[in-house]
Amino acid sequence: MLAKRIIPCLDVKDGRTVKGVNFVDLRDAGDPVELAWQYSEQGADELVFLDIAATHEGRKTTIDLVKAVARQVNIPFTIGGGINEMKDAEILLNAGADKISINSAAVRNPQLINDLAAAFGAQFVVVAIDTRYLEGQNFVHLSGGRIKTEIKTEEWVREAQERGAGEILLTSMDHDGTKNGFDNGLLKKINDSITIPLIASGGAGNQQHFVDVFQQANVDAALAASVFHYGEILIPELKNTLRINGLVVR
Repeated sequence: MLAKRIIPCLDVKDGRTVKGVNFVDLRDAGDPVELAWQYSEQGADELVFLDIAATHEGRKTTIDLVKAVARQVNIPFTIGGGINEMKDAEILLNAGADKISINSAAVRNPQLINDLAAAFGAQFVVVAIDTRYLEGQNFVHLSGGRIKTEIKTEEWVREAQERGAGEILLTSMDHDGTKNGFDNGLLKKINDSITIPLIASGGAGNQQHFVDVFQQANVDAALAASVFHYGEILIPELKNTLRINGLVVR
């Protein structure tokens, strides 16, 4: 059995880590460089850095900040936000990224997934998907959740896999920041329909939520932000809880 991964996420805006509820009402959560160092020291398996306003503001990810964070970590580092073309990915790779996360740009130009996977390898390409449940269906949302599309989430997940995505990072906007638990039903449904790793995001509030998402949805990794940023869950304690519940962790 592959070890389950615990992934803290730095949502960065104006050089600071921020966190909201259902993608709105953002509040400060600390210095991303300092937090990155802490998570690396605590035993996080990977780190995700998302420049959450880059696409909306029509700009690229802040490279100097990415480099500063990359210097602090010795674990796989995924970067997302404002990646629209091959050149952007190359710049981030040179700045210290092990993987890149594409979201809105992949929906607007699905060929980008194929091109990135061909150039850098599937393991380099994480397709992030923000999903919301409306009118009895899950729909893909763009630009940090601001724009609803008519694309059904499950169909887009399968297309992303077919085009060469190495992993899917699925964030439930309905659960995000609520601390009421992950959307295990949707995650299980999607995980059962693909063969690449699935990262669960949105809703972590306590250690049991991580146990539940691994046991009920069998996802490969679980990502969270505020519970780690504000010290509500410490990664060594979380991993111990997962072990007690029969789950394999590094």
